[in-house]
Amino acid sequence: MQLGTRWALGAPLPSGLPEVVVIAVQAVEGDLAGVDTDTSAWRWTLTWLEKKPVIELDDGTVINYDAAEDSATITQPATAVEDDEDWI
Repeated sequence: MQLGTRWALGAPLPSGLPEVVVIAVQAVEGDLAGVDTDTSAWRWTLTWLEKKPVIELDDGTVINYDAAEDSATITQPATAVEDDEDWI
């Protein structure tokens, strides 16, 4: 059994993560470095499901690992879009 953990955005990642997951976390963190949002209190949460890591950021971003393809998928939270045409 593997236990999950939490760590701060930008802090060193837990050991044992597949390299593609590490790259995905670094990509998300790199994108956030360019936004004008205070992320100083944001944390990552690692959960192991069926021996595969699932990582979620406090803003709702999720990184899932596919062991069969050795790939990581980043899913970002949906944002509401103001629609001036809501009368249609």
